[in-house]
Amino acid sequence: MTELTYDEKLRTLSEGSVQQHFDAFLDIAWDAPEYAVVPDDPRWVLPEVDALGRHPWYRSLPLDQQIAIGRWRQANIAKVGLQFENVLIRGVMAWVMALPNRSAEFRYCTHEVTEETHHTQMFQEFVNRLDVDVPGAMGNPFFRAVSTLVPLLAPIVPELFWLAVLAGEEPIDHIQKEILRDDAEVHPLMERIMQIHVAEEARHISFAHEYLRHVTPTLHPLRKGLLSVAFPIVLRIGADLITIPGKEITKDAGVPRKVVKEVFWDSPEGQQMLGSLFSDVRALAEDIGVMNPVSKALWRMLGINGPASRFRGAPTVERLHAA
Repeated sequence: MTELTYDEKLRTLSEGSVQQHFDAFLDIAWDAPEYAVVPDDPRWVLPEVDALGRHPWYRSLPLDQQIAIGRWRQANIAKVGLQFENVLIRGVMAWVMALPNRSAEFRYCTHEVTEETHHTQMFQEFVNRLDVDVPGAMGNPFFRAVSTLVPLLAPIVPELFWLAVLAGEEPIDHIQKEILRDDAEVHPLMERIMQIHVAEEARHISFAHEYLRHVTPTLHPLRKGLLSVAFPIVLRIGADLITIPGKEITKDAGVPRKVVKEVFWDSPEGQQMLGSLFSDVRALAEDIGVMNPVSKALWRMLGINGPASRFRGAPTVERLHAA
């Protein structure tokens, strides 16, 4: 079978966006009875596949406290997701502004921005329906600085920008897939939102992988060497910003900081989860030649080393909640 060219792969992704796409207010029946958000609904209890949900401290709480913390955490994850996608949208639009006519990337990236805009609406509506006043990541001064800087970098060092995109998208995608694969019952509204997000993020992540696979061989050796060092550093920063809740989870939801630290990433289970977040990107790094001895040492030092996935989106070899 003949390998598709880069342009053909992007055209396939664009056609996929045309043939299968979602609207935040057409494809979710927000007011359907089965999607009603009831405060004491036990389906808001965090499943054990969730990093906090399987911690002994959380499992020992009375049901009403588990539900309250579960609602806060799910709302905050959605808020972090829409804030990250806001950064992505601004960066992509700054990048495509400078693309030449007949660019293979322009059409697909504008499809992606359209989809990400619907995701921000979807996530914010979810937060509003949960009626929990969560901050997302904006309480973190570093995230606020990154959210301003990253879009400015997109036209200057696009390979670094798309790496930063993967640093945010891969952890969210991995966690949502693990929840969808799990047997635990979750609220159907949250499940529907995750299904839509995972379906469209598959294209978004595919593009970032294909772009880096396409552009990296063309980089000057020094720039490629810098990218190899940036890879694990940017991914680890992304993992922390996207997955670790801020101090508000203690103040607003009552989760002890000691528990948060154990979950992210001081416990053996936390370290295992951290290592599993980027198995797909480790495979990409090997494919594009940025997994050299220096970068390998950084991957290991930052705790995100491990085996590369055999194919993108492969299930975690050892399900974390069974560890």
